[in-house]
Amino acid sequence: MSEVNENPSLPLRQRQALETRRLIAEAARSLFLEKGYGTSTIEAIAARAGVAVSTVYAVFRTKRAVLKEIRMAWHEGSKIRDVISSSTSEPDPASRLHSFAHATRRQWETGSHIIAIYRGAAAADSEAAAELAEALKGRRAGLNAFTASLERFLRPGLSPLRAAALVRALCLPEVYEELVGESGWTADDYEKWLAAILTRELLPSRIGRPPR
Repeated sequence: MSEVNENPSLPLRQRQALETRRLIAEAARSLFLEKGYGTSTIEAIAARAGVAVSTVYAVFRTKRAVLKEIRMAWHEGSKIRDVISSSTSEPDPASRLHSFAHATRRQWETGSHIIAIYRGAAAADSEAAAELAEALKGRRAGLNAFTASLERFLRPGLSPLRAAALVRALCLPEVYEELVGESGWTADDYEKWLAAILTRELLPSRIGRPPR
């Protein structure tokens, strides 16, 4: 659904501007996947979006800004940041992990290809590489914070540092791609597996039961 329809309370001009922004970002995403970031030009993005080249420059100014827009839209859609930030409000650690597994599934289901785009961009653009490094640093910090919120529930003998390492490793996009992209799993299979293994690895068996 377009931004125009999702924001009926906004003035028409603002809704049209949001729709143009969305069209450009979607066109760029498909082009980056097909041709690669390095060889995709602003002119090609404009042609794919059906807008003037000057419009792309007016809205984003640079190709890198379009890339960032794609990444931010992906984060908003996956809700992974919301799950991490609200994790402390859920008193049951098993429920917390199941919500986290669902959000991680949504993150990779809707955007594992964006990681590939960013890696391609990083190879062609040093500033895009710096953005990717910063994004990965932020993701690491978010996962560490989520694991820290579970510290008092961790199974005996499991240190917070080791728990955080397990979470980071199990939630890598490459794991999703291997299981769902290469091995025939469904996204539901992945979510159930991730919730189960996180629960088993992090929580004592007496509280590591899935929520009803």
